[in-house]
Amino acid sequence: MKVLVVGGGGREHAAAEAFHRSGAEIHAVMRNANPGITKISRSYRLMDEKDVNAVCEYAKECGIELAFVGPEAPLEVGIVDALENIGIRCASPTKAAARIETSKTFMRELLQRHRIKGNLGFASFDNAKDTEEHVKGVKYDIVVKPVGLTGGKGVKVQGEHLHSLDDIMQYVNEIFENNIGGAGVIIEEKAVGEEFTQMVFCDGNTISPMPLVQDHKRAYEGDVGPNTGGMGSYTDADHLMPFVTDAERKEALSIIQDIVDALRKDGCAYRGPMYGQFMLTLDGPKIIEINARFGDPEAMNVLPILRSSFTDVCMAMATGTLKDDVKFERKATVCKYVVPEGYGVRSKAGLPISVNETEILNCGAVAYYANVDIVNGKLVTGTSRSVGVVGMADSIEEAESNCERALEFVKGDAIFVRHDIGKRELVQRRVDHMKEIRGLR
Repeated sequence: MKVLVVGGGGREHAAAEAFHRSGAEIHAVMRNANPGITKISRSYRLMDEKDVNAVCEYAKECGIELAFVGPEAPLEVGIVDALENIGIRCASPTKAAARIETSKTFMRELLQRHRIKGNLGFASFDNAKDTEEHVKGVKYDIVVKPVGLTGGKGVKVQGEHLHSLDDIMQYVNEIFENNIGGAGVIIEEKAVGEEFTQMVFCDGNTISPMPLVQDHKRAYEGDVGPNTGGMGSYTDADHLMPFVTDAERKEALSIIQDIVDALRKDGCAYRGPMYGQFMLTLDGPKIIEINARFGDPEAMNVLPILRSSFTDVCMAMATGTLKDDVKFERKATVCKYVVPEGYGVRSKAGLPISVNETEILNCGAVAYYANVDIVNGKLVTGTSRSVGVVGMADSIEEAESNCERALEFVKGDAIFVRHDIGKRELVQRRVDHMKEIRGLR
């Protein structure tokens, strides 16, 4: 089957590898020459992934039968709608369905309108004055977010990043003055607990779950520093989290199913992978965000251990024939991103980086290329995350050890890794935190 992969990051490399393993003929469009994707593609084209007309022309030229869109920005401009209009099936959501991510206000209002569990208090504004009045009167700690897309980096939390009304309004004014996210400000209730990600495959009706993942947004060890797109993540061999019970996972899946049903009832059926970011609280899972795609790095945790054919799963999503029987290996995974120094503030970009894929595989790990490029025949870093290294084993501890050994085979002049991800001490801190919240100690 001829498959089009849109995007050139780590998530898309993981997806392309999964298509390759299941026998697809891959064609790709991306901004950067991702060497992992180019190596396994029959053809590829470097272009703006949001250039809908150019992507459609290339898809027609290649005789594409199925398209998969990795990043959120092309979804927001309606790339799926355009591809479907020329007869190409897509395992990704339409522009209308993707609003579940591209507009945080749309997502919160959908939950409110359909009385879906797990919602948080919220209010959206198109000016700073009304935002300030609301913040002065609100009775709970808050989170400040731009309404639109920010690449996972636009969230600021009271008590962590924001410590006074002046701090809050300084950030609110920054959002409006710089048009961050492009659609205003949303003030949300701060949820207290532990975050986890539940991703699912979806065909508009049926969902099939992926293993739970925990991402780490803060740049530095000990969960400090600026928010990033994600420094790394881990899964457990039982597909739960050490602090999430099976009953709590089922509650999160029920919420996602209700969201899928609500979108269908509202005339914008959702097809493709969906990412539910939850905070496990004393009152159960609360929705932090819903994304209209795989997570990044979370895709790199789950796709290497996918046993079912990824091509078959994506075609089932695209054609409304998905069954809740997608299989994954019972393996734990730990992903740590190699990033340019300064990532999260100001990255040192354009510097050489080398990856010894053979030695990484010998460590029980795999490398996925992300925001890198080939310049004059050499691999160089971009401004965002460079390479995701994923260790796999029968336990989190073993997977973390494999990941650390493999990281020695990624070398560069100005690179950085958050090494505490997946380590026993950090995982135990999450478990202890939930025990404390549940009042068990």
